[in-house]
Amino acid sequence: MNDKNNRSVFVVSADWLEQRLGDPGTKIVDAAWYLPAQNRDPKAEYKAAHIPGAVFFDQDAIADQTSGLPHTLPSAEAFAEAVGAMGIGEEDTIVVYDGPGIFTAPRVWWMFRIMGAKHVYVLDGGMDGWRADGRPTTAEVPNPARRRFHTAVNEQAVTSFERMRDIVENRLAQIADARSAGRFTGEEPEPRAGMRSGHMPGARSLPSGVFSESGKLKNLESLRTIFADAGIDLAKPVVTTCGSGVTAAIITLALQSLGHTDNTLYDGSWSEWGARPDTPVAIGRE
Repeated sequence: MNDKNNRSVFVVSADWLEQRLGDPGTKIVDAAWYLPAQNRDPKAEYKAAHIPGAVFFDQDAIADQTSGLPHTLPSAEAFAEAVGAMGIGEEDTIVVYDGPGIFTAPRVWWMFRIMGAKHVYVLDGGMDGWRADGRPTTAEVPNPARRRFHTAVNEQAVTSFERMRDIVENRLAQIADARSAGRFTGEEPEPRAGMRSGHMPGARSLPSGVFSESGKLKNLESLRTIFADAGIDLAKPVVTTCGSGVTAAIITLALQSLGHTDNTLYDGSWSEWGARPDTPVAIGRE
C-alpha cells in the first residue's frame, strides 16, 4: 500500500492480507468473473475454496438489469443494499480479488470507490496466486451482520453514451481500449453476437493483459512506459473502455496508480457502441 518501492498504492500483497485475516475492519471480496472461453465457474470456485472471510460479489447480479447491457452500474441504492448485506460499510478496509489476479477485481475496486468507499485495494496475484503459495482457504461461507453502506456517488467518473459520442466526434479526451489487439483492429470477431468489429475513431489499444505479470500489477515505471508506448499523454484526460466495462477498470487502476485523476470509464463500452448502427467505427491499428 505504498509507492516507495515503485508499486501502486491501490494494490496489496498476499502477505499483507494474510496478516489481517480475521481483522473485523478488513473486508475481503471475491469478485471473480470469467468469459465463456475461460471455462471457469466463479461461484462454484468460491463455494469450493475462498480466502477465509471473503464474501462473493456477483458482477452479473449487482448491475442494472434494465439497461439491456452486461455489467452496467447499478443504482447507488441497489449497490448499497447488496454490499450492506455482505457486511461492508464505506469506512471499512476493502480488499478485492479475482482468480488470476488483475482481471475482474479492478472493476469492483472501481465500483466501491465511485460509490463512496474510502479504503479499497486489489489483491496482487489473485486467488490463483494465493492457492499456489499454500495460503489458507475455506469452503465456509460467512454470514455477516448487515451493515449500512452510505453512498457518495462520483458521477463524474462515469462516461455515458451521449458523452462518449461527443468525446469521439470532438476529440475531447484520449480513449484507451482494453480489448485484445485483434478485437481493436477488427481482425478478431466480437464474442457477443450482433457486434460490429473495430474501435472508436481515435482510440488507442492497451490490451488489459499488458498491465500485469503473473497476476500482479506491474510497477509504476513499467505502467508509465505502457501508456507512453501507446501514445497516451498522462497530462491529458483519458476515457477507458473495453467490451462490457469490466477490464476497462484495469486501465483505470493503472492510471490512478500513477496519480492520474482526470479519467473516466465508459460503462456501456463496446457492448453499447458496437451494437448500435449509428456510431462511427474504425478498422486497423489507428
